[in-house]
Amino acid sequence: MMIAGSLPKIVVSYEPTPGFVEELRNEFPKLDIKFASSSVDQLNEIQDADVYVGWISQEVFQRAKSLKWIQVPGTGVDRILGHEIDDVGNVKQSSLVNSDVIVTNCRGAHAEPMANHVMGMVVALAHQFPRIYEDQKQHKWDTSSYHKQLRDLTGAKMGIFGLGDIGLAVAKRAHAFGMHVIAVDVHSEREIPQYIEELWTPAKLEDLLRVSDWLVVTTPLTPDTKGALSGSQINIIKHGAFLVVISRGGIVDEDALVDALRSGRLSGASLDATDVEPLPNDSPLWDIDNLIISPHVSAETPCTFQGRADVIKENLRRYLRGEEFIYVCDKKAGY
Repeated sequence: MMIAGSLPKIVVSYEPTPGFVEELRNEFPKLDIKFASSSVDQLNEIQDADVYVGWISQEVFQRAKSLKWIQVPGTGVDRILGHEIDDVGNVKQSSLVNSDVIVTNCRGAHAEPMANHVMGMVVALAHQFPRIYEDQKQHKWDTSSYHKQLRDLTGAKMGIFGLGDIGLAVAKRAHAFGMHVIAVDVHSEREIPQYIEELWTPAKLEDLLRVSDWLVVTTPLTPDTKGALSGSQINIIKHGAFLVVISRGGIVDEDALVDALRSGRLSGASLDATDVEPLPNDSPLWDIDNLIISPHVSAETPCTFQGRADVIKENLRRYLRGEEFIYVCDKKAGY
């Protein structure tokens, strides 16, 4: 409980923009703001803190005594919730999930750049940009080898697995390319914009796999989505389709993906997230010709980081005014 007359204490472990903590101190004089970049400082400062800004560890959370709210600077909150799945599929929830502590994220700040990254990968795969670049480095001009090898996007069907802010932004861009967009999401009952033709429940995920020329994974990693695209699921994906993973690793069976790419069942894929990060040097994913790997950098633009700063400040204003936060997460659902 806060002592009368004392200032609410905010522990900030992450600065999205240079000088961010100093900006907060100037803009919010009614808050006691502590910058704690190291785990030692976080453990020391968290004990009497009211708010934590950053990706809090389980160890730091267990030390907290007065914590009311955690502001995550990114989109995914799986790494702080600590969901664990045992060998028989039972979900063990962390003490944070079962606590009264509110968790918010910055998902709105990530949607545009991540959607741009998706469409960049789609165009790169459709027009074989990696192969073209390799030919350029070798000073190789071979028009005949590309004859009828590129893919049309206009009229192709894009399936989106997970229709949150990122999925919606991807759908809008795909529609602008003349693609037909269908999506699967747990909130399938809501209204959808005109640029999405159909929205299905997760029970129809296999139907989505069968009809999609391009399958984009934007769903968060939760106990329900972990391993959702297993080997058997990948085997029913439309023959010759492409796969783009932009949200989290752990959703797609990577061994099955390697097999599907090598066999030609899938024409190509792009991964911005993998099950283990950094991707191990001996992973077979590195050596697949029709796979583009980016090191989880799809949101690394100046606008994203400024957007994170803006969301954090807006929620601090709401915290002081006692108003409802933006981007509140469902801890039990995992997003």
